[in-house]
Amino acid sequence: MTGEDPLPPLLEAVLSVGTDLELRTTLQHIVDAAAELTGARYAALGTADPGQDGLLEMRTPGGAMPETAAVTVPIRVQDEEFGTLHLAGKKSFTAEDEQLLHVLAAQAGIAIGNARLYEAARQRERWIEGAAAVTTALLSDEPAADALTTVAERARILADAAAGVILQPTEAGGMEIVTASTYTDPGDIVGTTIAPGSPVLKQLLGGEPVFIDDSATDPRMTTHVRHRFGPSMMLPLQAEGRLIGTLALPRRRGDRPYTSVERLLAVQFASQAALALVLADAQHGRELLAVFEDRDRIARDLHDLVVQRLFATGMMLESTQRRSGAQDVQEALGKAVDELQSTIQEVRTTIFALQQPPADAPTTFRGRVLRETAGAAAVLGFAPSVRFTGAVESRVPEQVAGQLLTTLRRALAEASRRSGVSRIEVAMDATAVLPDGRDGVRLTVYDDAGAGTTATWQAPL
Repeated sequence: MTGEDPLPPLLEAVLSVGTDLELRTTLQHIVDAAAELTGARYAALGTADPGQDGLLEMRTPGGAMPETAAVTVPIRVQDEEFGTLHLAGKKSFTAEDEQLLHVLAAQAGIAIGNARLYEAARQRERWIEGAAAVTTALLSDEPAADALTTVAERARILADAAAGVILQPTEAGGMEIVTASTYTDPGDIVGTTIAPGSPVLKQLLGGEPVFIDDSATDPRMTTHVRHRFGPSMMLPLQAEGRLIGTLALPRRRGDRPYTSVERLLAVQFASQAALALVLADAQHGRELLAVFEDRDRIARDLHDLVVQRLFATGMMLESTQRRSGAQDVQEALGKAVDELQSTIQEVRTTIFALQQPPADAPTTFRGRVLRETAGAAAVLGFAPSVRFTGAVESRVPEQVAGQLLTTLRRALAEASRRSGVSRIEVAMDATAVLPDGRDGVRLTVYDDAGAGTTATWQAPL
């Protein structure tokens, strides 16, 4: 054979099936080579397990396969049945044709095995890189809601899914979709709930993944959006014995099913993402603690240094004022004393603000009142008692609540300035009747300094 001689058809066909490492392309080469070797007009390769590789059938162009195939050859990958090669559209197939097809099928099994290994390696690399990217993103300064969105979006892209959805447990014992990443507007997906007692829910709460062949027809799926989706994976986000939620990755109806490799990699990704979410939450907690400690230090410095110095300066000015005889000097000193006392009050108010929990802690009116008294306790050394009367949450409007809290903050600051205070009582009455007969809210702040001092503030409702 010279260098210009053509390769024998069988050798050329055998070589062609191994020229590409992408599985779909490899299967197409096998189908085309089989048709060319035998002269068949139609050739198709059907897979025995579509879930293994996500492929149903490959065929040559030229129309539908005749119902009766003239020759059929199985293809095995190692000891596993991969699928069957069907050929038709030839007057008659010879024994030589069948022999050529068996040789081609043997080589095809090797090529398919190599393509599977290559595809699995590529997928594993993508999912590992995706998990690393999610971990990096979550350990940066991201709010909790954004962190969940990051997990959902990255998983959707890796899984080639129609949507990436995060569900979290509800107080009623079900699960609710709290964030969704889709190619288009998620619409009414967010807020969708799975009712307590659902078979799917029992598996998820038990830490088991759920794999769905067709969300639209599976009786276990009960949500009103299930008809939009086909194959789906629902993966628990669980780390350190804590169930954070569920990652759902549905594909469109009619899309290829998830392969066993994709399922395994997705489960591993969900486990890594859950751990990253826990670490991010812990990191956020440490950062908040550091902020609180810093604010406590600033508050102590203000109280121990600035306020004491201002107070001492005020006492010096008062002493000088008593000794001075000139009226204009007394007035100037009196004004200076008043300014110092006002400054001390503002500094104390700042100290209370520094002692507050973050703004996203209590948002109810009752919680905000308790937050003010808790902040005062850090400076006073004891906790003021608080008593609520009436439906303060529903009766006190936001504008009145803001004025009341400002008054409370000032009253607590004023009380902390007096020596000998060992008890402060705060009373909030939303059933008060004002002197003009209108319904109102009344704030009373009592401290036991001296003969007892009471601050009262009221407003109509």
